[in-house]
Amino acid sequence: MAKSLTFSADYDPELDAVDEDIVSAGPSTGEMERAERASLRRVAGLSTELADITEVEYRQLRMELVVLVGVWTDGDAEQAEASLAELGRLAETAGSQVLEGVIQRRERPDPATYVGSGKVRELRDVVSATGADTVICDGELSPGQLRQLEERLKVKVVDRTALILDIFAQHARSREGKAQVELAQLQYFLPRLRGWGEAMSRQAGGRAGANGGVGTRGPGETKLEIDRRSVHKRISKLRKELAAMRTVRSTKRDRRAANRVPSVAIAGYTNAGKSSLLNALTEAGVLVEDALFATLDPTTRKAVTPDGRGYTLTDTVGFVRHLPHQLVEAFRSTLEEVGGADLLVHVVDGSDAAPQEQVTAVREVIGEIGEQHGDSMPPELLVVNKIDDIDATRLAELRHLLPEAQFVSARSGAGIAELREAVAQYLPQPDVLVDALVPYTRGELMSRVHAEGELLEQEHTPEGTRVRAKVRSDLAGVLSEFATAG
Repeated sequence: MAKSLTFSADYDPELDAVDEDIVSAGPSTGEMERAERASLRRVAGLSTELADITEVEYRQLRMELVVLVGVWTDGDAEQAEASLAELGRLAETAGSQVLEGVIQRRERPDPATYVGSGKVRELRDVVSATGADTVICDGELSPGQLRQLEERLKVKVVDRTALILDIFAQHARSREGKAQVELAQLQYFLPRLRGWGEAMSRQAGGRAGANGGVGTRGPGETKLEIDRRSVHKRISKLRKELAAMRTVRSTKRDRRAANRVPSVAIAGYTNAGKSSLLNALTEAGVLVEDALFATLDPTTRKAVTPDGRGYTLTDTVGFVRHLPHQLVEAFRSTLEEVGGADLLVHVVDGSDAAPQEQVTAVREVIGEIGEQHGDSMPPELLVVNKIDDIDATRLAELRHLLPEAQFVSARSGAGIAELREAVAQYLPQPDVLVDALVPYTRGELMSRVHAEGELLEQEHTPEGTRVRAKVRSDLAGVLSEFATAG
């Protein structure tokens, strides 16, 4: 028989009872004893502690009280707890207060209830004791699992995929971003549509009395089927809209390619500091926030190498473990910026407890993008950020663990100059030597020589500007009509 739950001395379950008007602060962080359960046990440090009365009053208006549930199928206990801790940060980002986190050790999730029928009863006790109104599972639930859990727990049940989709919906700002999120949500919820009781249209067939007579005949189609058809229509419309937006984005990218402007894409785990790095390299002034998925819409800015060559730098949406495939598909046009770049700057959070797992998760998604498009991915430059948040010993360990990486702090500026040099080495080098007399009426060509090439000699003459420079092949072709004999 499983042992009963035990709480810290300052935790009173009666104080955690909630109704529509009162929300308790919940148990204090890090003070709960870990109950000795056979396979369903607590994860420490997952309750959200409210800082002051202002924050309490604010969160009473918007926060759901949640219990987190994970199934540990592989890896070690530390990895399982790290995954659930990340789920807790996702829940807080979505506007929830985490009361409790539990993990069950199983070979595979239970196909009916995710955690098994016996553990569902224990989980219901946890929900009842904490006063939670939502349970969030650290995995993607099937429609059957979702229905079974909600019926048995008597509270709302959300899985990791729905949680991430909710965060994306909150953070989307551009028309394209909102359309991408809505498409992903519809694709996720389509197989999970359900009808209840009177919401279902009545069916009738044959003689009137066969199915109850007058008042029982319906349109011959259930409301569920009508809803599904409506969702399919909306999905089709969104895909057409996104295809048009993708054409616009592709046109801009083709224009940059025609002008041979090198491009660099910044990718990485969510909250690794990608936007901060973009600001540090370009002074772009884009939104920087210590939150998961603060950036959903790509931002492209101009940058210059130390030797004066121009290129574009694009900040992309962050990745996370088990990123829902619906999002990868919906954000395909945005993520195409990664596949079409000359260089991928892969940003890693140096202060994270398991940076290698971040690297693996990001590379899995990038590999999936490459498979979808049949393109080879650009070379990768690994950048470990937030080195100002770790001590010297940990920094030495990371340098040994990731010897090929650049180590920077976007906040303090440490290592940024070295990063600029490293980026410049990866960009295409001008390699065609030209000697041309450019008329003064073609000043735009001289601007391109200065911006894109390596100027060797320049002389102003009455006929125009005599220039010797190394440029890329496209600019060399344009300058060929002004080439000099010697």
